Amino acid sequence: MEQRSEERTEDNDWGVALNRDTPQPPAFVAARFGHTRRVIRLLAPALALAALLIACRGGEPGHGGTLAAIRHRGEITWGADVQGGEPYTYEDPAQPDHVIGFEVDVMDAVARRLGVRARMVQYAWSNLVPSLERGDFDVIANGLEATAERRQRILLSDAYFVYAETLTVRTDSEVRSVFDLAGKRVGTLNQTYAYDILRMLYGDAKVYEGNEEPYTDLELGRTDAVLLDNIIADRYGCNAQHPLIHCLPYDVARGTYVIGVRKADPELEQAIDAALAAMRADGELEQILRKAKLWDDRQTEEPPSEGHANLARGFDASLVVQFLEAAWVTLELSVLAFLLAVPVGVALAVARVYGARPIAGAARLTIELFRGTPVLLQLFVLYYGLAGVVSLGPVQAAVLGLGLNYGAYEAEVYRGALLAIPRGQSEAARALGFGPAQALRHVLLPQALRLALPPMTNDFVSLLKDSSLVSVITVIELTKRMTIAAVDMRGWLIPGLLCAALYLALSFPLSELARRLERRLARDQRPLAL
Repeated sequence: MEQRSEERTEDNDWGVALNRDTPQPPAFVAARFGHTRRVIRLLAPALALAALLIACRGGEPGHGGTLAAIRHRGEITWGADVQGGEPYTYEDPAQPDHVIGFEVDVMDAVARRLGVRARMVQYAWSNLVPSLERGDFDVIANGLEATAERRQRILLSDAYFVYAETLTVRTDSEVRSVFDLAGKRVGTLNQTYAYDILRMLYGDAKVYEGNEEPYTDLELGRTDAVLLDNIIADRYGCNAQHPLIHCLPYDVARGTYVIGVRKADPELEQAIDAALAAMRADGELEQILRKAKLWDDRQTEEPPSEGHANLARGFDASLVVQFLEAAWVTLELSVLAFLLAVPVGVALAVARVYGARPIAGAARLTIELFRGTPVLLQLFVLYYGLAGVVSLGPVQAAVLGLGLNYGAYEAEVYRGALLAIPRGQSEAARALGFGPAQALRHVLLPQALRLALPPMTNDFVSLLKDSSLVSVITVIELTKRMTIAAVDMRGWLIPGLLCAALYLALSFPLSELARRLERRLARDQRPLAL
């Protein structure tokens, strides 16, 4: 009996005797915990490294987000986006690795009064608030407007700049006020006070990603007006570069730029307010604004109250309708672009396989040009870069850009399919009296397209998802609608799930079709049993 127990002890993974005749639960439990301790010891270095990385991250709630922790490490991190450009936060033309701007000066002065140094952290402007909430940095200082909606989510400091909403129109326009914009196409930036004004008055607006683009579209007649902060209007709209547009002389509304702080850091907000008050008292804030040519009479007047009532929305039927409309735009763009991509791809593939050397070289150069450059860049060039030569609408530029880009990828698919056709097919076509063009049209291309059909459906699914990039040229498709809804609802979960469900509903049937075509072609190509 003892011999059997010893044998079973040798075979047991836990190193204890598990004799069913004489069970020993205490030893078994101890062995289990001993094994767990060994696993923990093995993982201890990795766990320690992870803890160290978390501890070293600036701005983490409960550690780097408090004023004491900031002073302990001697640094305050602030989130901003250099894409906002001059005069906010931007790269120094003389030293591209050096960031300058009046908000850089403001944060340096605030940090100095807190006894620390300031370090900017680059984040997309539309994601600054959620990134602050999750602890990626300590504060936000990047044209953050004081609104009631933002105060519900984060703490807002006292104002460091008072701005005015400025309406810009073409010189021949009959628009004289914001109340003349009914039925007009009005451009602005998303997540701004101006956008909320337009949404409150007219339900929606044409949203852009950058400061220069709205005024370019206005001058080209793609929009009827632009409503943005006077800083942006003065520098990017009403200047010598845009002689056909002008800014109306009155303020549509006023607002303030503030520093955003997490809800959990009231002591940091109070310290920043004290620093800003001291900067106003000793004139440093005025000096910073004068240096950036931003000082005006608005800065000495009583700061305006927080703009507009709460426009946050909940989940309702109208939101679903908007998502369905955006899904239709996504599907429409994808279908039209792919209908362009197929003939472009066929022409490039035929030119590369059967064309003379110059023609084949030109086809290859075209393919590599569109495959080797980002589709986002191609969209910008088509919509903005060529605007002085040909003024394409947003949908036209989107279809053309996606169609040409995917046409280059389709060309390689069709080229591979053409090269996969046995040479005997060409010889048989010539034996039947077909010329080169007839053989290509009636014999080779039909077989190539049949072979290329499964990857074509996969490419269409990819195009469906890549259509989200057209939002940069003001097309509100499915993904852009999700980002707008997420801001309106103050959360990403519901809009994200709805967006994912609609993308899945659009792409899953196509993916299933591709799989069935692949199985059918594989079955048709099996050799006959002898």
